[in-house]
Amino acid sequence: MQIIDILSKVKKEKRNLLLYHEAKEILDSSGIPTAPSKIALTLEQAKEAARFIGFPIVMKILSPDIVHKSDAGGVITDLRTEDEVIPAFDRMIEHFRRKEPPVRIEGVVIERMVSGIEVIVGTTKDSQFGQVLMFGMGGIWTELLKDTSFRLIPIEPIDAEEMIEELKSYSLLQGYRGQAANVESLKKLLLKVSDLILHYPEITSIDLNPVFTSPEGSMVTDVRMMIGG
Repeated sequence: MQIIDILSKVKKEKRNLLLYHEAKEILDSSGIPTAPSKIALTLEQAKEAARFIGFPIVMKILSPDIVHKSDAGGVITDLRTEDEVIPAFDRMIEHFRRKEPPVRIEGVVIERMVSGIEVIVGTTKDSQFGQVLMFGMGGIWTELLKDTSFRLIPIEPIDAEEMIEELKSYSLLQGYRGQAANVESLKKLLLKVSDLILHYPEITSIDLNPVFTSPEGSMVTDVRMMIGG
């Protein structure tokens, strides 16, 4: 499905929040690397998806009513065998079936588990300045360091480079205790997110958190995307 078709469908259904797989499809269509994933509606589909993607995997709830999956108990990580997928699926579905008010459950997402240094990429629409791009350290460093940089959209290659180098933790990205980022892939990611917003300004916010970066490249493992009302 084309990006414009996905956005039109969301507008027609009078939603502001895109479902996880819709947002992920938009990223994929924009050339933004994302962790391989499949949607599963049943336990058998979840097991089949896990076998296809390859262990270890992450299981995420798929629901239009859940914005922050981790906070709601909608993410189970590091599932390494089919025997672990079975109770995890049952536990997650039962957890959300008991929610009050009721939560719509559209299945689960089975996704490859990725590792590396965690960073955040996001956009927001400022009433005065317009669309703004943000880059920062993720994971445990997010709240501790509050290490972020900002630019108005659209950005140029020099802006992407400066956004990364401005971080107080830039030396960590360059390499520390056996961990390092792929800085070139991060630059490309920032430019592609900027281009996405430039071409589809009805997208009012994107939250890519976390993005895992390692010498092999950078990959988005979770996304939240909103459009204007």
